[in-house]
Amino acid sequence: MAERFRRPLLVIAAGGTGGHLFPAQALAELMLRRGWRVKLSTDARGARYTGGFPHSTEIEQVSAATFARGGVLAKLAVPFRLAGGVLSTLMRFRKDRPDAVVGFGGYPSIPALTAAWLLKLPRMIHEQNGVLGRVNELFAKKVDVVACGTWPTTLPEGVEGVHTGNPVRMAVHERAGAGYIVPGDYPMSLLVIGGSQGARILSDIVPPAIERLPIEILRNLRVSHQARDEDGERVTQYYYQHAIDADVQPFFTDIPARMSEAQLVISRSGASSVADISVIGRPAILVPYAAAAGDHQSVNAQGLVDAGAAIRIPESMLSVENMSEAIMAVLSNPEGASQMSHAALAVAKPEAAEHLAWLVEQLAGFGQDEDQQQQAAEDGQG
Repeated sequence: MAERFRRPLLVIAAGGTGGHLFPAQALAELMLRRGWRVKLSTDARGARYTGGFPHSTEIEQVSAATFARGGVLAKLAVPFRLAGGVLSTLMRFRKDRPDAVVGFGGYPSIPALTAAWLLKLPRMIHEQNGVLGRVNELFAKKVDVVACGTWPTTLPEGVEGVHTGNPVRMAVHERAGAGYIVPGDYPMSLLVIGGSQGARILSDIVPPAIERLPIEILRNLRVSHQARDEDGERVTQYYYQHAIDADVQPFFTDIPARMSEAQLVISRSGASSVADISVIGRPAILVPYAAAAGDHQSVNAQGLVDAGAAIRIPESMLSVENMSEAIMAVLSNPEGASQMSHAALAVAKPEAAEHLAWLVEQLAGFGQDEDQQQQAAEDGQG
């Protein structure tokens, strides 16, 4: 009798960065509202970014490691740590069998996806970027569905992807299409973000670029700048010494609110940042991370750039002068800034979480009627 009334269980596996965990959070929020139980499988590093997850999400830390960090001994230990994570996850899955497992990338997703493959559980991966990450590439042929946040996504031969878009958190979704106040002779906001941990190059370039702006813009400007811990003090001091009104923090917990109030966003072009910018609808200056695998951040930015919603500056061409010119081009042109805002909204996929949730339910055998299926398919192609 208890089994008859058992709520379905979704296990979400995600790596240790905001880029993996923010879209995972968006799916968790929606599946909980649909009556599912949700468990998040991540490592200790990823657990630092789980503060925004609903409290009813069960957080399970697993043993995981990456070959990208540490010395020789640490790299030699990676297979053993991953094996330990797989064994512990297998035991958990046997005690509480998931109805579906979804991986969002990163090494901490390996144990859950491997256990799901061994137990032949319904499983799916979601790739946020236009180029598969190492772990998602490893599992692309071992899962039932490959959902793609950026389109087109480069996939292995024989693998077909489903374009869902990148899910955004509820805090972002609630501000979808928030009214945009064009730049003018009144208080304005500029948001500087660089991924979940900030970006040193933006901390080096953006403050002096802002300082070069004409006084008629500077006197109205309020800057929110996300900077790494080690950069925070010097960035704060620079703004203070040049009488620029700025709030410098290592991590903003209210980025959706700050973004909705901003006239301009300066950012890396991580998939989650691009999704947030497009769903809220803000002009942007994007600086793709040059060392990203397969230059995927340049690919992520392409949609906004093609639509006329963003100015992309490659790291190799980034300077104080051209950053200042780009900021000026937006903040001194109200009509152009308004057009950029509308262009960002035109490429947004605010329904991405709903499409992904629909795929999860289909995968787990909880079907919907034909009209609902057709609508989700149309959303995925839009």
